[in-house]
Amino acid sequence: MAEERMAMPHKLTLNERKKLTMTGVTEVVSFEEDAVILKTALGTLAIHGRQLQLKTLSLEGGQVDVEGAVSALIYEEPKAAGGVLRRLFG
Repeated sequence: MAEERMAMPHKLTLNERKKLTMTGVTEVVSFEEDAVILKTALGTLAIHGRQLQLKTLSLEGGQVDVEGAVSALIYEEPKAAGGVLRRLFG
């Protein structure tokens, strides 16, 4: 099932900074009124804003809808596997 989730396309649509619809979500890491942290097929996504609400949550289908005042979308790059030496010396 993990392979199926990784194969899901990641698409993000933001309408008027009020409604965010996305696919390719594999996990909801945390959810608060001012921040939502999601793992996606392309890395971890932090959504910042005010009065954020999860309207749709379907991890089996990889779809999440968030409503509220969205102020920032920030992706973190996946961390390299293999430890410190591999990251230093590639």
